[in-house]
Amino acid sequence: MNNALMVIFPYLHKDTWVFDDADVGLVKEPFVFGVPEMIDDLVSDIPNAKEGFRLIFSQKPFPNYQRKLTRLHEECEGYWYTITGAGEGWLCPALFKYFDDAPEEIYVKAESK
Repeated sequence: MNNALMVIFPYLHKDTWVFDDADVGLVKEPFVFGVPEMIDDLVSDIPNAKEGFRLIFSQKPFPNYQRKLTRLHEECEGYWYTITGAGEGWLCPALFKYFDDAPEEIYVKAESK
């Protein structure tokens, strides 16, 4: 992918944060291992976030980003990241649907759809 900013639309499905992205072949792709807690923190001020919200992300800072994820280490073909203010989480190999390599940093912002 060559986009500077990318957007997905996570939602809660059976008590798990998931997202669909037909462009890269993902359906109900779950967030796991610490990432749900990161998402809970990001959407705490968004009404009805469980029905879906816009998640903007980039490997470069952008105006009004909310949090910065910093890469820690590789495990099981994915990477662990720490996020400012909300612990650590593992991003699975679906990460490589959006980035050629695991970025050192990922900047994120959650907002209403």
